[in-house]
Amino acid sequence: MEFFTGDWLNAFVRLAHVVFGIGWIGASFYFMWLDANMAKPPAPKAGVEGELWMVHSGGFYRVEKIHVSPAEMPPHLHWFKWEAAFTGITGFMMLCLVFYADASVYLIDPAKYDFTPVQATFVGLATLLGGWAAYEGLWRSPFGKKGGWPPLLATFLLIAGIAWFLSQIFSGRGAFLHVGGLMGIIMSASVWTVIVPGQQQLIAATREGRKGDPAHAAAAKQRSVHNNYMTLPVVFIMLSGHYPSTYGHPQNWLVLILVALTAMAVNHFLNMHNKGVMKPWPLILAAAIFVPLYWLTSHDAGTAALKPGETAVPFAEVRAVIAQRCVTCHAAQPTDDTFKQPPNGLVLETPTQIRANAQKLNARVVLTRTMPPANKTEMTDEERTLLGAWIAQGARTH
Repeated sequence: MEFFTGDWLNAFVRLAHVVFGIGWIGASFYFMWLDANMAKPPAPKAGVEGELWMVHSGGFYRVEKIHVSPAEMPPHLHWFKWEAAFTGITGFMMLCLVFYADASVYLIDPAKYDFTPVQATFVGLATLLGGWAAYEGLWRSPFGKKGGWPPLLATFLLIAGIAWFLSQIFSGRGAFLHVGGLMGIIMSASVWTVIVPGQQQLIAATREGRKGDPAHAAAAKQRSVHNNYMTLPVVFIMLSGHYPSTYGHPQNWLVLILVALTAMAVNHFLNMHNKGVMKPWPLILAAAIFVPLYWLTSHDAGTAALKPGETAVPFAEVRAVIAQRCVTCHAAQPTDDTFKQPPNGLVLETPTQIRANAQKLNARVVLTRTMPPANKTEMTDEERTLLGAWIAQGARTH
């Protein structure tokens, strides 16, 4: 039995990324909810901004929020920072293991730009670093410090512009995951460059018997809110590899922008709901954005009936195309130099296997053209049209 070191490494890093991400995202949503539900104490307490009673796991919990600095520092202070660090680290490791180690398969699309793996990796890393630097520069500038909608709009346009740029040079999955990686880096870095230093300043001030600077607390809160609104788009990008109609769309950058807007509108509704504000307009906005998104990504699946005078596509021709372009990977024993097991367990060697997976072929090969990856086996447009016609005619094998 062969031991696939790369598979196990990928599995462990992916699992770690998901587990740390759950911890970080859970904490982010919890503290947004906590801040929204804090209430003034029935009897005023010195320095206490709000308090909250909760019941969970067979007990009661009372939480108090201290304004800027408490009167004294407790001996044990619990931080929520390592989840962000390890989510970012494992996310970058995943990017390296999948998209940089196998750049020719997952990152490069020769039809857009024929990078070498080293060139593509350099562009990807430069985009991540440059995008993060632009975000930091924006929010540390006088323009960003004024707050309000203008810098938020500028941030959105920055990320949207990067999404458009990457979609022009990388594969759809590569572009999506780099946009997600950029937002993940922004979120993780904000914890360590703004939020944690702001908290450390408050701790130091308390220990020295002086009041902390409210500006640091405000900046930390601002970045926490940014992270909260980026969370759902990033989670979608993490899952988008299962949905080729999104990253495989010719205007995948627009699909990603519409998804992000929809997710942020839903997130805003949740944040308002947590504050007890029951206004439906964010959900109405989300639905209004989703309508063109749904229309944009919908495809005509075709019909099984032959049109008058139409000749049925011979299955022998279809099988020959699949044998030449697909079976190098999708075989019980692949001959491809990258895949040593059939991706997703999909085997296309027999007529029964091919017919059973006709709609998968339609989605990945014909409609979104995301397979073969990077068109590694050089499938032609005529061959894709042949497969599409065979599927539309009912995927007959006889």
